Parts: sequence; structure tokens; C-alpha cells
Amino acid sequence: MLNIYDLNQDKYLVARNDEEMTEPMAPALWLDLVDPSDEERRLVEVQNRQTLPETGDVEEIEASARSYQDEDGGIHVHSMFLHHVEDRPRNTTVAFTLTGDQLITLREREIPAFRLLRMRAKRQKGLVQDSVAILLALFEIKIDDLADTLEEVYTGLENTSNSVLEENDNAIEDAIDELARHEDTNGKVRLCLMDTQRALTFLLRHGKLAPEHAEVARELLRDIESLLPHNSFVFDKINFLMDAALGFINIQQNQIIKIFSIAAVVFLPPTLVASAYGMNFEFMPELDWLLGYPWAIGLMILSGIAPYWYFKSKGWL
Repeated sequence: MLNIYDLNQDKYLVARNDEEMTEPMAPALWLDLVDPSDEERRLVEVQNRQTLPETGDVEEIEASARSYQDEDGGIHVHSMFLHHVEDRPRNTTVAFTLTGDQLITLREREIPAFRLLRMRAKRQKGLVQDSVAILLALFEIKIDDLADTLEEVYTGLENTSNSVLEENDNAIEDAIDELARHEDTNGKVRLCLMDTQRALTFLLRHGKLAPEHAEVARELLRDIESLLPHNSFVFDKINFLMDAALGFINIQQNQIIKIFSIAAVVFLPPTLVASAYGMNFEFMPELDWLLGYPWAIGLMILSGIAPYWYFKSKGWL
């Protein structure tokens, strides 16, 4: 899908209608491609003389492949955006291309940050004045969303810590599942923060930003630097709770093994007595005893009580 946006006379961001889509796109402020068809890709490439990156190129992790400047002075930045797909966090990379006063964005699916920017720009006059302002506004929305996600993870960890440290043992396995989910989300938040930090640094160095845009970029970098320690703290808390949960599980398993071990030791002497008196030799003096059977039963009971009493006196039970 290809969306084309311009600024109207009142400085609001507006989308072109279907009739205007056939007009040349060069004057357009923002070309937004969402999982475009081959025809849409060719249309943008021909009219704007830009080669759009393929999906494999967008997902490259090398710094030189994610942020670079072409021979014509165009700025290319690939940046991750965190969003949810079927209630699971996912990072989707968006390719940004700045050429002159035009921004081209390419992504494989709709992302809430883009929808939120469009809604704000349609209602707030002068929110975006040019293509660089659109790019920085998207980064600002992304960083705000990452901060909210960190708060949600921390709140979730507070609830999970109660399950691990205070509640009954049956909740520990569920708590481990929650911790794994929080760790996955927090890891994706860190990837987005570091990726955005690298993209903004590249823009400041090579983007030839206007003073007001450069100040916004520096402010966003300061926001990222303030969020990274929180992100590290959440990782430490997750690791602590995970270690605690696994430790409690080991204690439970040791208690079970302890019970079986004590039971084996308690029943071992009676089993030895029963084995001795169960032998079928022809000459056994005890066979002629009148009280032989009660003697054997009493000896087995006594041999079982003795180790149990010993363990109890040592505090092992």
C-alpha cells in the first residue's frame, strides 16, 4: 500500500485522495509504503529516482548497512520499531530515505507509531513542517512508547516478584513463564533504544540538520541515555527473580528427595531383619521359639523407629 502525504495551507498533514495519487509524487512531502506491491515500488523508484531496499537489506544489522549516505546526498536510515503482533512483542525495521525535502518510508506492516503521528499531524497545526520533522516526530513517539513499555515491564515484575517470593509454591512455574516474557520484551526494548541512538547519532553527524532539528535530536538522545539505565535495572531484576525462582524449585526438589532418602533409610533395617528371618535353612534355632514371630515383628518395628528417632533428634525432619 502506498500513502502520500502533503502539508496543506494551514500546515496540517493531509493524505492525497485517489484522484491525486496519479499525479507526480516528487512534490509530495512524505511517501509511506506499507508492504508495497511490485507496481508501487516501481512507481516510487521511477518517479523519485530512488532504489528501495529489499526486505533482506532492511534487516541487516551492520552499522554501515543501516545508516549511510548515497552519492546524491540522500540519507538512508533503517530503524527498529517495537509493536505487538498477536499480543507478542516484535521489532519491525523501517527504512527511511531523506532526499531533499521528501521522506520515503518503507515497512512490511502497519505500526502504531505511524498511525499516531498521522492522527496528531492532522489535528495539531504545524506539528511537522518538513520531512526531517516527520522523521524526528516518529522517533519521539517511538521513544515515548519504549518508556511506557519499560514501565509496564517493571509493574509486571512487581507482581511476579510477589508470586516468587511470597505466595505458594504452585505459582512459581507460572512466574517463570512471566519472567521469560518480560525478559523478551525488555530485550527488544533495549535493541530499539540502541538502534535509535545509533540512527540519531548518524543524523547529527551526516544529516546536515537545521539548528532546531539538531536540538530535537540531541534531546531524544538524552532521553535514550536516561532510559538505558532503567532497562539495565529491569534486566538485573529479571535475573534475580529468575535465580530465586529456580532456587526455590531446587529446594522443593531437594525436599522431595530428602523424604524418599529418609524413608529408604527407615525401612532398610526392618527389611534386613525380615530378610534374615525369611531364610529357609533347615537348622534355624528361631524356628522352635514360641515367641519367635512376635520377637521378629518387634525387632523390625524397633529397627524402624530407631533411625527415625535419630533423624528427628538431629533436626533433619
